[in-house]
Amino acid sequence: NMDASVDAFAESVRTDIKLANGFHAIGFSQGNNVIRGYIARYNDPPVNTFISVNGVNAGVGAVPYCRPKSVEEEKSKLAFSMCDLLMEQASNRAYTEYAQEHLFQANYWRDPRPSEADAYKSFAQLARWNNECDDKNTTFNENFSKTRKFVWIMAEQDGMVFPKQGEHWGAPDPEDPFNTILPMKETEWYKNDLFGLKEANEAGKMDFLSFDGDHLQFTMKDFDRWVTTYLS
Repeated sequence: NMDASVDAFAESVRTDIKLANGFHAIGFSQGNNVIRGYIARYNDPPVNTFISVNGVNAGVGAVPYCRPKSVEEEKSKLAFSMCDLLMEQASNRAYTEYAQEHLFQANYWRDPRPSEADAYKSFAQLARWNNECDDKNTTFNENFSKTRKFVWIMAEQDGMVFPKQGEHWGAPDPEDPFNTILPMKETEWYKNDLFGLKEANEAGKMDFLSFDGDHLQFTMKDFDRWVTTYLS
């Protein structure tokens, strides 16, 4: 699961004397959650620069390439689809103690429907990292502030991650989750600065980039530019 992966990563970092004064990290897709989790829970030694390429740091709210129907669409004659069925099955299986203990993908499953909010907050490891639960952990904010630079990179045509705007910390609007995506500054985790996102942004620590393509379909020219811009 994510917590166990972060613990293993932290142990590896702390035993490498070359990283004792901090290090830079680049993550791809769900691998970003290991780095983001390390920042939230440890960040000692600190991640100085975090480049997140198509990260699912904000979770995923639908099965890849399969968006469920909106409320209005459900009122039509075609009231149910395979995507709706997959959505139901994903939430039923992800929000259990067993899945959270053994399945990395279940840890960042963030069903955006209001009916699933309690289950998400009760089970998902991501909900704890985001401080979306009732018990808040201010250490997450303190640790987030130790990183000097965050670079969030979105794939403009991403069909793997819903919503793709989550790669820039956007989130589905609970009132219309499959049609309306809130930009970062309108989300609860930003407005209430649940884990340090707002503070980092107002300090000028965050850059938002994108490329024209599907999930992880960037060019080496893109990658070279990101590395030379932020890590030279």
